[in-house]
Amino acid sequence: MKTTQYFQPPFEAVVARHGATVLRVARAVVGPTDADDAWSDTFLAAMQAYPQLPADANVEAWLVTIAHRKAIDIARAKSRRATPIADTPDSPGGEGADHRDLDLDAAVSALPPKQRQAVAYHYLAGLPYAEIATILDSSVAAARRAAADGIATLRRTYPRIDNPRRSQ
Repeated sequence: MKTTQYFQPPFEAVVARHGATVLRVARAVVGPTDADDAWSDTFLAAMQAYPQLPADANVEAWLVTIAHRKAIDIARAKSRRATPIADTPDSPGGEGADHRDLDLDAAVSALPPKQRQAVAYHYLAGLPYAEIATILDSSVAAARRAAADGIATLRRTYPRIDNPRRSQ
């Protein structure tokens, strides 16, 4: 009796293929400061579990799920730590803040967590809403709505740069 064996690609190939996507998702979810830690934690955990990964698994979705959990761990740990500052600001960044001056990372970071995650997973990682719903433990409709609301907020808050070549 002939049996077919499945050989997984080496883990290095998985990192090379999906590393950039996981880093983009980590940056969007936890910000550029903690993204490298989330990326490293993701691939350390994935390396341990990789040999048991089923042959038909969606490796990218699996890695984004791990990155999501590691990002949550980092965000929770960060929220428990005190943040030292040199001086207190003269005015809070609330009502008077000009949100058009935010760069894209800051604009994405300002989104509520579910919207930020849905935007990152769909638009940066390219995952379908069904997989995003599984990661976020919500419905497909809720995942789609969170992504749509996040994009709508980004369209309002992220500055548009007019390309001078367009007007010529």
